[in-house]
Amino acid sequence: MRAPDWLTARPVAHRGLHDRARGIIENMPGAALAAIDGNFAIECDVQLTADGEAMVHHDDRLGRLTEGSGALLGLPSTALKEVRFKDTPERMMSLADLCILVRGRVPIIVEVKSHFDGDRRLVKRMAEVLASYSGPVAGMSFDPDQVVALREMIPERPRGIVAQRDYTEADWPEATRSQRDGMRHLKHALRTQPHFVAYWVNNLPAPAPWIARHIFGLPLLTWTVRTPEQRARAGQHADQMIFEGFRP
Repeated sequence: MRAPDWLTARPVAHRGLHDRARGIIENMPGAALAAIDGNFAIECDVQLTADGEAMVHHDDRLGRLTEGSGALLGLPSTALKEVRFKDTPERMMSLADLCILVRGRVPIIVEVKSHFDGDRRLVKRMAEVLASYSGPVAGMSFDPDQVVALREMIPERPRGIVAQRDYTEADWPEATRSQRDGMRHLKHALRTQPHFVAYWVNNLPAPAPWIARHIFGLPLLTWTVRTPEQRARAGQHADQMIFEGFRP
């Protein structure tokens, strides 16, 4: 499969088109609707719950942007769907809720969050949800094992690897040293067989994404573009940007 043209056709709103000053919090329904209104693709994160649901949320714990506390992995989806984002009336969505909200109007790029423990239930739930969704969707993850799961469970959807130059134990405490080493330089590419790469903008240019883009023809997204300097770098070295904090 070649990566579809829609993957890079428009800028991608990081966790939706959020703006805390206007009461629009990342990954909440209003952020998705704002991205749709701006005709931007939506990047979102999904986390696994105690009952195997895929919830749209970046952090693996409640509290930074939401009411409540506790790990998502220890809570059922019924409880999480009642969790409100701070200072808003909006509640957390599941991936299925997001698909119903978007209705194929813009692409969705789903980042699969991982505890680097080999658990494939989150991708399994994604596969179940996306089986009945006809809109454009791609999956991606930092964890090569989850990208392999995407390849095996959802082969008909584009998949990508999220990457950067280095992975330290401090920043990636759940990954083993062997896992961190295997994530560097896209060493896993023969195993994961990604259709695209999403690379940290501050690390561009870099040999691995250059080879992926120019030798193997994989589209290169770059994250997270927030400043004019980063936007210029994205324009020079990538095919499209995942952005936040401004409106392209």
